[in-house]
Amino acid sequence: MSTLLPASEKPRVTQTFAQLSATTLDAYDALILLVPEGLKPADWNKLPAAPTLQKLLERAKKHGAGKKIRTHLNNKSNTSIVVSQLNTSEDWPHSFERLTNARDIVTDALQEQPGTIAIAVFGFTDEQAAELQKSLLLAILAADFAMPRFRSKADDKTHLRKITVFGKRDSKLIERCVVEGNSLNLVRWLTALPPNVLDASNYRKAINELAKENNWKTKFYDEVALRKLGAGAFLAVSQGNARADAGIMHIKYRPKKQAGSPDLALVGKGIIFDTGGTNLKPFKGMLDMHEDMAGSAVALGTLLALSQLKVPFAVDCWLAISENRISATAYKSRDIVTASNGTTIEVIHTDAEGRMALADTLALAGKKKPKLIMDFATLTGTCVSALTERYSGAFSNREELHQTIHAAGRSSGERVWTFPMDKDFDEELKSRNADVLQCAPAGGGDHIQAARFLQRFVPKESAWIHIDLSSASRTGGLAQVPGGPTGFGVRFNLDLLLDQKILAGLKN
Repeated sequence: MSTLLPASEKPRVTQTFAQLSATTLDAYDALILLVPEGLKPADWNKLPAAPTLQKLLERAKKHGAGKKIRTHLNNKSNTSIVVSQLNTSEDWPHSFERLTNARDIVTDALQEQPGTIAIAVFGFTDEQAAELQKSLLLAILAADFAMPRFRSKADDKTHLRKITVFGKRDSKLIERCVVEGNSLNLVRWLTALPPNVLDASNYRKAINELAKENNWKTKFYDEVALRKLGAGAFLAVSQGNARADAGIMHIKYRPKKQAGSPDLALVGKGIIFDTGGTNLKPFKGMLDMHEDMAGSAVALGTLLALSQLKVPFAVDCWLAISENRISATAYKSRDIVTASNGTTIEVIHTDAEGRMALADTLALAGKKKPKLIMDFATLTGTCVSALTERYSGAFSNREELHQTIHAAGRSSGERVWTFPMDKDFDEELKSRNADVLQCAPAGGGDHIQAARFLQRFVPKESAWIHIDLSSASRTGGLAQVPGGPTGFGVRFNLDLLLDQKILAGLKN
């Protein structure tokens, strides 16, 4: 059986200033070489086996095989080499396209299961080279990562021991790529674990192990504690479980000399298996519901990345961990429950459990008065219908943040689309017997109504961004990530927080 966390052995990423030649490549099993179209002959001559590579590329283009070839160098290691050309005279591609192209190149480069691989980007501007190297490095880390396997025979696939970047590059850029890639892979790993492996108890064990490694402080609010807090929305979901092991995990990261209130709260839906409850899902709808905890994994992966990058701001992470089971004690349609902030909720559909679990979790996070609250959840099928699995939906109680949210999606390659949050969407959530309906009995726009519901549990003083993770998993892969759980959200969050610097413009 697999462990709860990915293997600690990861490929070592290094940088070299050595000249690219057949001799220096003796130390590598494989090489990825990117060059621009129209590279001057004098520059081609600086590359190993240049005449052969040029002829192969010309032949590939002539026969309509594209601008990419794979061959071997005539050196001691018979180094496998993938060469790809990029037309820089056309519009410079967006991050998503660069990452998607990088996945295609890396898939070719890893066919022979090398133990060592080099990356060389030659003939581009410094800015272009940095973006291309970043895309390739992220794609390699995603493709080489060993996802959970439970076969009786051991996986005999050879994984990379070393990745080397040729050329001068800011070491901080490489460090951040590695942190992003490893944190994203943690999300993919947790999301893929079977529900009998990642049950509530084991999820807590995995979190506590990470907390010990990263000097986080943790507190788990079990069902007894949540009853005292009046968290009736969360407890309505957990009351049908076979074991009373559900709860809300609170994790704290604090930089040195800062012990006060959090600047940021990350909140994640951690429904480790979702049957739909009393309103039982059909077979196909339930088959992959071990992935319904992806939002909590994104929050946890983001916290890990921010911690390892030693960000100077304080971060809280809140994870709503439970199953949503069918049983004699499961909650029912038309039940009325009271959340921890005093809001009364009339239950309509027990498969809208994510917003119930998040309601109390958001309310608890809000009591700490962070500048920004971000929550992540595989929340609604309507968001998938609206955007497919290529984009995720974004919502905010600060409309002026929409442009920044879009910018982070474009820059990171984890694309999002913002939806409206007008008050009149509340009309479908009016209840005769409680403060609010859990969801509308009929009609469209459930992703918007879910966001309007959740906003009731966020303090007005805090900026809030809700991400409906319609792209948490995709069969055909997404950007640099192969098919299956995508880890979507980690890189978007880091771009929003570190590159767009969203916290700097917020007040509370």
